[in-house]
Amino acid sequence: FDESYKDTTLGEIASLVNRTDPKSDAPIMMLSAGNGFIMQSEKYSRDNAGQSLKKYILLKKGELAYNHGASKAKQYGCCYELTENEARIPYVYHCFKVCETEYTPYIAIALNNTKMDNQLKRLVSSSVRMDGLLNISFEDYMSITMSLPSSEEQKHIADFFSKLDERIKAQERLVSSLKKYKRGLVKALISGTVAFAGSENKHWETVSLAEIFTISAGGDIDRQNSSPTYSTSYPYPVYANALTNNGLYGYANYFKVEGDSITVSGRGEVGHAIARHCKYVPIVRLLSLVPKYEDDVDFFAHIINATSIYIESTGVPQLTSPQLGAVKVLRPPIWEQKRISSLLLKIDVKIENEEHLTLYLAKIRSSMLQQLFI
Repeated sequence: FDESYKDTTLGEIASLVNRTDPKSDAPIMMLSAGNGFIMQSEKYSRDNAGQSLKKYILLKKGELAYNHGASKAKQYGCCYELTENEARIPYVYHCFKVCETEYTPYIAIALNNTKMDNQLKRLVSSSVRMDGLLNISFEDYMSITMSLPSSEEQKHIADFFSKLDERIKAQERLVSSLKKYKRGLVKALISGTVAFAGSENKHWETVSLAEIFTISAGGDIDRQNSSPTYSTSYPYPVYANALTNNGLYGYANYFKVEGDSITVSGRGEVGHAIARHCKYVPIVRLLSLVPKYEDDVDFFAHIINATSIYIESTGVPQLTSPQLGAVKVLRPPIWEQKRISSLLLKIDVKIENEEHLTLYLAKIRSSMLQQLFI
């Protein structure tokens, strides 16, 4: 496209929407920073309109709303176009529609882009909020400036991002389906509903984890002999109870656990198991399970994750070594443990690869948006 961009304010191409209709049966919706318009009942398990329903704005397809509430995902609020036919939304949102000379989906992308944050930040007169909302009035919001291409170019850009968003959502659904399939397969293998040819699942023995594992809890980290980053001087990973990044906390020049083992979170989201195949240091009450025999740690990590471990606690949930050791599990022959864990490992690799592709697509989208709205 050779046409030059034009500079304008949002108020020059948009107008206020403030219609109400208490008798409307349109769904009650709200704006989520990460997901756009969602049913209000999805967040609150019920509609919270109550007596204020008559104040709810009746928004129609193709119109937009700006939620000027700050969140971790959108520090200066979020703006989305309604793609449903109608919706009733909280009157505290700034609702508007774009004139016919512009392409609404493109305007929505531009307004929801992080590049708009610099303008929104200047509009916030102070850190004071009104009922939990940023101090940005409708008139203030309409004063933000935009640089717009021709309507034809707007359509091409917005339609491209729509296709990319569809691709990302399809990828996310694939990852979700793979995880669901794996959970079902693990339960089916444990229950005997699904079995390999020649399986001896009718003869699997029931044992406590303490019978086949030596269980210990991690302590404090030796800060003089550890580092937040890896180096040849600090080669051994330090693991804590966190679920993110597989619990990696840092690195040390010593280790406490050697060889194949399992770590199980003992605090917070207790009971999360990860098979480890390295020398490492467990800390912050992270539980380590070292096999007494030749049992497959990958298999039992899956078994522990599929087992409901109930912890009675009035404070922060905490799983102790004796509590974990008392948990009963099914123990197949070693060869069958390895066969099952090998299958589940292949599924894990597939899930990991698809998750990486999801992140890659999201990164491409973010990079393109940054280049588009310089």
